[in-house]
Amino acid sequence: MSKFYVLFEHSAGFALFRVAEFEELAAFLPQVEESVTDLQRFNAVVTLIAFQPHKSAIVALENINAVSEGILPEDLNLFLEGGLPKRKKRSKCTLGVLDPKLGAAISEALEIQCTHTGAVPEILRGIRYHFHSLIKGLTLKACSVAQLGLGHSYSRARVKFNVHRVDNMIIQSIALLDQLDKDVNTFSMRIREWYSYHFPELVSIVPENHLYTKCAEFIKDRKTLCEESLEPLTEILGDSEKAQAIIDASKMSMGMDISPVDLINIQMFAGRVVALSNYRKQISEYLHSKMNSVAPNLSTLVGDQVGARLISKAGSLTNLAKYPASTLQILGAEKALFRALKTRSNTPKYGLLYHSTFIGRAGLKNKGRISRYLANKCSIASRIDCFSEMQSAVFGEKLRQQVEDRLKFYETGDIPKKNIEVMKEAMDEVQKAVDAEASAKKKKKKKKKKSELDESVAMDED
Repeated sequence: MSKFYVLFEHSAGFALFRVAEFEELAAFLPQVEESVTDLQRFNAVVTLIAFQPHKSAIVALENINAVSEGILPEDLNLFLEGGLPKRKKRSKCTLGVLDPKLGAAISEALEIQCTHTGAVPEILRGIRYHFHSLIKGLTLKACSVAQLGLGHSYSRARVKFNVHRVDNMIIQSIALLDQLDKDVNTFSMRIREWYSYHFPELVSIVPENHLYTKCAEFIKDRKTLCEESLEPLTEILGDSEKAQAIIDASKMSMGMDISPVDLINIQMFAGRVVALSNYRKQISEYLHSKMNSVAPNLSTLVGDQVGARLISKAGSLTNLAKYPASTLQILGAEKALFRALKTRSNTPKYGLLYHSTFIGRAGLKNKGRISRYLANKCSIASRIDCFSEMQSAVFGEKLRQQVEDRLKFYETGDIPKKNIEVMKEAMDEVQKAVDAEASAKKKKKKKKKKSELDESVAMDED
């Protein structure tokens, strides 16, 4: 007769149960589902073999982290070794588990057959429902407290130790940057239309939105402009000739007069737009620092904004790293791709990568080639950023140089270096940097020990 056991992982500890007449239960699955909520009927099916409570909350968190990743923790290994029959008799035993990955790890370590299908999920559901009644000395309140505490700790640990959690900051930053660009442009056009009734000549002298808004905020009523205003206007524009042109135009302007109340409203609105523009610069700097810390190689290769948009479109750096180069190449041009497939016309050559400087610099015939080559390098850069333990921009610089060399090859025919040679050079540079850092740490430790020894000698002499 084959014996069937079920492993149940709870926030309070690990429990091992023996299931009676499992083969018959599997045949009558609907009846099992009905009997799960009835403790008396369920007790006739399931018998507790062993229970091992967690020694502390830290141990519980370590065990649950290992179990969730499909790794057999040491505590669980020892518990199962003691609770299950000896290895010689395990060929006739089966262990029911909830997670197939954990089942595979247990099968490999303990040489026992594991299953997670059939009646196993229903039996585990019944154990979870009646767990506080099946374990002596355990109450429903204690179960709830243990579950809540471990749930909070587990969630905090997943957020804290997830190395890719900062991807979200990049995604939100680039979305905010795009939104700010749209808003600042819309508001700047509104100020142009509004203020042009009073001073129409200013648009032709200062066409840039940001500078126009700053000038409108400073000038207010054009009739108040005089030679004393030349210096502040020069500071705003960075050009004394333009500042003088504004003062000259204000004296001969064809614009209508405007009331003080309207001027106050225009000035307040212009101040808000200037503040938004300044905030946009801050967000851009923040994105630059985030990209340098999260994806330095991708940022070095295609720039902060293009790299951030690729990560945002993929959903995360991990997803981007999993994409093949062909997918990365047309990322952002999905509509054009499906339209081309539907109409059987030419598919797009590039998506978000079009905003890279390399595409613009390539000739018309070579745009598709350089796009494909750049996508290949972006794929390599994203994988290095995602999966390497040490963050370094060395690979990004080398990959960027490769794209530059490829552009030269299309123009002049100079054969660039092979990829394997370039990668070896990059690896050597990274290794040198690691060795230099390690030697610097050793020197610091030696200096610290020497200073401590000198202090102790001085104290002994005193």
